[in-house]
Amino acid sequence: MRKLLACVALLAAALGATSAFAQSGNQFFDPNTKKWITYGPTARYGGKSPIKREVVKYAGAYSPGTIIIETDERRLYYVMPGGKAMKYGIGVGREGFQWAGTQRISRKAEWPGWTPPPQMRVREARKGRKLPAYMPGGPNNPLGARALYLGSSYYRIHGSNEPWTIGTAVSSGCIRMANEDVIHLYNLVDVGTRVVVRR
Repeated sequence: MRKLLACVALLAAALGATSAFAQSGNQFFDPNTKKWITYGPTARYGGKSPIKREVVKYAGAYSPGTIIIETDERRLYYVMPGGKAMKYGIGVGREGFQWAGTQRISRKAEWPGWTPPPQMRVREARKGRKLPAYMPGGPNNPLGARALYLGSSYYRIHGSNEPWTIGTAVSSGCIRMANEDVIHLYNLVDVGTRVVVRR
């Protein structure tokens, strides 16, 4: 009987802790790991990129602090002093959605909300997929942990809740990164940073 009471007490304590965590609003239960995950300014939900970021030699003609996106290579370079760059794996626009040009970061956001553009909502509706008019930031949001807004365009460099898509061409034109990598880049850049997208 004592063992039964002890088990009931432990179960009650665990349920109480679970509901307290769930009520905090910035946690969720990951059924794969069977753990509570906290998301927020330093969270890494979304996993690591299948392509490890690394410092590489860089001989391009761009000044330090510039972001270079090599669409065909599916890599993003953050130019550093001394002929080096931080290289990240990225996901790029699928066929028909790739673009090239120069923009500047106009805004930075942590755990951004997502407002799908009207054209995207119509396009996805034709495929039988209904997109929300707005999705608040969080671990299920396709923009992931951070977003760097590019000028007044609809394009962003953003995180992803699908890290396995890094290194592929699947987006509607945005540049996606694993959450861990976009947090790293986000901390390096400021509003006004030049972004060059090449094909």
